[in-house]
Amino acid sequence: MTELEVVLAVARRSSFRGAALELGMSTTAVSSAVAGLEARLKVRLFNRSTRSVALTDAGRRYVERITPALAEIKSAGDEASTGPGTPSGTLRINAPQGAALLLLEPLVRQYAQRYPEVRIDIVSESRMIDIVAEGFDAGIRLAESVPQDMIAVPLSRDFRMLVVATPEYLERNGQKLQMDLPVRIALNELPAIKQAVLLGLGIGFITEWFITDELKSGALKPVLVPWCPSFGGLRLYYSGHRFVPARLRALIDLVHELRLARRS
Repeated sequence: MTELEVVLAVARRSSFRGAALELGMSTTAVSSAVAGLEARLKVRLFNRSTRSVALTDAGRRYVERITPALAEIKSAGDEASTGPGTPSGTLRINAPQGAALLLLEPLVRQYAQRYPEVRIDIVSESRMIDIVAEGFDAGIRLAESVPQDMIAVPLSRDFRMLVVATPEYLERNGQKLQMDLPVRIALNELPAIKQAVLLGLGIGFITEWFITDELKSGALKPVLVPWCPSFGGLRLYYSGHRFVPARLRALIDLVHELRLARRS
């Protein structure tokens, strides 16, 4: 079990030192564990250089297979030690960038108050991942992006992407023009996009929920609203082909209780 956890940590961190810090082990112990496992399997799991550590093809396939198995073993251990109705352990959720802010109030706050034995680990990133293969209990994505073989729970109302700018920026454009606007600044993170628009650097295309306060205060003004239709909001999703741990079941129940998808 220790060797498997070490391999997964090195794969997550792409670093022996990073894995050692995560697991509270020495770098030497991490390296020895990986080397020992590779010797028994008679296959190299990682390509190593002085600057980087990366999974080999065989290593990638091995990690994909052992990740859900190890997660199941951990879940079984949690259930055996605390009882099936007692949430415990680490609740790992993969979410898009910016979504963590939406979840903190009231979902995460109330969950943390009710279940102090659970450690909440929310990893934010823009790329789509296989939550089972990478050891997450659940994922959060827009409805259209949830894999078809997953069970989805509505987590928010429907959204719109809005074209917005500051009133001052819009006032500088006193003419109605039809043109192909050149892109001078390209950003791929919602906080950075919002900040750039607030600074008057241009017009942004931003998810409505992320700029609610700015729209209410008038700091940002929407344009082209009729061309901004709504789309399915956020969904909490998880695999229906595996045991659902008590910590995740408690989160799902809380989502239903709070009725987040019906809030305006």
